[in-house]
Amino acid sequence: MDFLKVVADRHSCKKYSDRKLEREKLEEILNAGRLAPTAKNLQEQRIYVIESDKLLAKIDTVTPCRYHAPTCLVVAYDKNNVFTYPGDKRDSGIEDATIVATHMILAAANAGVDSCWINKFDPDEMAKVLNLPENEEVLMLMDLGYAASDAPMNPNHNKRKELKETVTYL
Repeated sequence: MDFLKVVADRHSCKKYSDRKLEREKLEEILNAGRLAPTAKNLQEQRIYVIESDKLLAKIDTVTPCRYHAPTCLVVAYDKNNVFTYPGDKRDSGIEDATIVATHMILAAANAGVDSCWINKFDPDEMAKVLNLPENEEVLMLMDLGYAASDAPMNPNHNKRKELKETVTYL
């Protein structure tokens, strides 16, 4: 698929069918995340694939914004394996995990898989519910699956500011 078409057509799905995600497509999506660049190539991302009803139900206790996709990825990063930028004001953890997640969300669209970026949850509570190591910070959840036949498109999906409103040439 043409990259700009993938970017333009991709949208957040908020209603999924029961159709399970094929293992080959999941591996393709996960591999896109593996190929994402990270600061100093530290690859501090940690991806958890959640497909069991028991763990999906646990996730649902921490966020009202998971839309019952049959697969949910938890994207985290190892806080002890990040690059600290000059000035010591920030590190690469959040941005590297975000790049990884973005690669996966676009790979999903390219593979014909619907997704939704979920960030309405307490990261500490999510880590606790999933029993993740203390050195890991949860960045986001990603629902993956196939849209239900009656899944609505967000009415704001195609509303974008003009470049002149967001870009400045210096």
